[in-house]
Amino acid sequence: MSRIYNFNAGPAVLPLEVLEEAQRQLIDFNGTGMSLLESSHRSKAYDAVHQEAIANIRELMGVPEDYAVLLLQGGASTQFSMVPMNLLPAGGSADYIDSGSWSHKAVKEAVKVGTVNIIGNTVKDIPTRMPDLETLKFTPGAAYVHLTSNETIAGAQYKSFPKTEAPLVADMSSDILSRPFDVSQFGLIYAGAQKNLGPSGVTLVIVKKDLVANAPESLPTMLRYQTHIDGDSLYNTPPTFGIYILMLVTRWVKAFGKEKLFQQNIDKAAKLYAALDGSNGFFRGTAEKQYRSDMNVTFRICPDGQTPNEDVEKKFIAEATAAGFAGLKGHRSVGGLRASIYNAFPVKGVDDLVAFMKNFQDKNA
Repeated sequence: MSRIYNFNAGPAVLPLEVLEEAQRQLIDFNGTGMSLLESSHRSKAYDAVHQEAIANIRELMGVPEDYAVLLLQGGASTQFSMVPMNLLPAGGSADYIDSGSWSHKAVKEAVKVGTVNIIGNTVKDIPTRMPDLETLKFTPGAAYVHLTSNETIAGAQYKSFPKTEAPLVADMSSDILSRPFDVSQFGLIYAGAQKNLGPSGVTLVIVKKDLVANAPESLPTMLRYQTHIDGDSLYNTPPTFGIYILMLVTRWVKAFGKEKLFQQNIDKAAKLYAALDGSNGFFRGTAEKQYRSDMNVTFRICPDGQTPNEDVEKKFIAEATAAGFAGLKGHRSVGGLRASIYNAFPVKGVDDLVAFMKNFQDKNA
């Protein structure tokens, strides 16, 4: 078996141990005589998986008892609509921090539901960054404040979060469970699983129960958080195999040690940024240093030390791909390059990429 280094932004790298365990259990899950892919979501075998997945999230993230942990479908894109539909009352307004492509999509969905106040906007800023917390002017009486903790495309990340009177809502799709933070500072957190938690198809929602208890009864059943709280995320058939992989990933995090993992994430990113900064301008990070993401390292190649060269970038991507480094092409909307180094991405992969970059620079500067 020959595995490459997977730098894709999502679906992204999974721990090898998790894949191997899923492989062992694929045909006959825990002696049931059938695959979990074939098992009823009401079966005892699956229920054990479901409950462990939720319990592991609670333990690893320190989720308080008055919060629900939901395992849903539809990705963060569905949450862009569910959040205002459940939290934004008629005649009310919500504050949104517009920091990049994903937060901007959240804004576009929220304005279909009610009034949105943009209290920070860095969508078009180059170098990319997040709106400075001290400049935010919150709207008195706002139903909630929404932010995106890490902009996957821009490579920008909030390193701390604002203190707000209104409930704080966060899209943490690309940095969930990658660093410590206090869940109780938030009213609602949501994240697609396909970067740090598992495969695509599962969406984690952590929500304070009393925040959504009075959502409009007119909402479609599947779009009410209370439906899924009451049904323990089993109102309809959940993505059972995806939740199983999420359970295995959270087991892996527990075994590895979350504090050790969090520090490893910082160290991996620091190595890569040091390579960018030490290249005399050949490689140039695209995010302001204070907002550089530990999950998505975005950069350009500037052979003259100043101007990005797309032809050289294409050459880099082609040679990197041939050498076993997959997914380094930047998002189509911004170009350039991006190395996504989520929880399961190996340290050696970063070391090998740094060596490859140095060799490429020596040949192309």
